[in-house]
Amino acid sequence: MKQLRRITFDPLVMGGKPCIRGKRVTVGTIVGLIATGETIDDILAAYPYLEREDIMEALSYAAWRSEERDIPLAS
Repeated sequence: MKQLRRITFDPLVMGGKPCIRGKRVTVGTIVGLIATGETIDDILAAYPYLEREDIMEALSYAAWRSEERDIPLAS
């Protein structure tokens, strides 16, 4: 995974969920919008303070997270 420059984690913003550049827009919001058929241009129109690169990095982050595996710790 390349280094993320646009995805931030702050417990004081959206409960620490991954957000775009510290704004109150989560990666989950972007993925959900894409899943319901919104285009990148639609999202940029609805959130004019976002940039195309923000959305692309959010999608890359979500894809990376979906491939991660949780390994239980032996007790």
